Amino acid sequence: MALSSTIPTLTSTQPNSEKRLGDIPTHVLKRLTSKSRACVERLRTCQLDRPDLSRQPTSKLAAVLVLLYEQAGELRVLLTTRSKSLRAHPGQTALPGGKADEGDESLVWTALREANEEVGLPLPPTSSNIHFITTLPPFLSASQLLVTPVVSSSHPILTSLTPSLTEVDRIFDHPLEAMLDPRLLLNKGESLVDVGEDWPYSAGDVYNPSDVRLDAFDGLIYRMHRFRTCASPIKGLTADILITVAELAYGRKPVYERYPSGPSSGSSPEDTNSEGETYQALVRRRMEENERAFAVAVKEGGQT
Repeated sequence: MALSSTIPTLTSTQPNSEKRLGDIPTHVLKRLTSKSRACVERLRTCQLDRPDLSRQPTSKLAAVLVLLYEQAGELRVLLTTRSKSLRAHPGQTALPGGKADEGDESLVWTALREANEEVGLPLPPTSSNIHFITTLPPFLSASQLLVTPVVSSSHPILTSLTPSLTEVDRIFDHPLEAMLDPRLLLNKGESLVDVGEDWPYSAGDVYNPSDVRLDAFDGLIYRMHRFRTCASPIKGLTADILITVAELAYGRKPVYERYPSGPSSGSSPEDTNSEGETYQALVRRRMEENERAFAVAVKEGGQT
């Protein structure tokens, strides 16, 4: 791609795709329960440090759609199980989304385009019932992509979607609040996958964490969260994104420790947030590295 072709920053101007998607109308908010409405309002008004991505090469950018809707009085999030025929992350749970294309006008559009390709989500202006809420700062994937979550809302839409035959094995949803307290699944009688390939843990468990040192994250000790669902488990980057969305929406922390603590991580139980800060520092470092490499390439007149 041409070096001048990068995705515009979402913090400086409102892209056409975001305008077409539209804010949530008042009459739609009024149809939500007071609890769900408060969650949406917290997400809409949250003050986040969104970095300028305009100097990042397009090849390093991606976006995912966090589509929320209310069903039976609770917010649920749309998810997919990736096809087992895919080379990357086969059979794993994912949010609709993927890498940015040079022709994408924004990362909001990247998320919408990918959702259209993967699950048949209508694109603007056809998607009049899909409304923009916010974007989150980027997360770093193990493949070194900067992944921007695009949070949006819709009416219950699950039954109207069709999985891509080559990319998606299943479309399902999950209660957003259960990302903060997985035990809610048991209290609500949520349908859960049986013990087996998709949940190789105890039958009574709905959450399973483990800590691992990741070379891709410069040796950072990473807590892998696994959440039991009605299909494939939510884990890894998808879990990290949804935990953050749930924290912002419900205004509270999870019932479990989100980040590692103890001798293996270099942090103490009294300061478990230090690992989160270390991760954010890693994201900033990758962005700086990308910007330096991009500037060198531009100066040399190469291609990326």
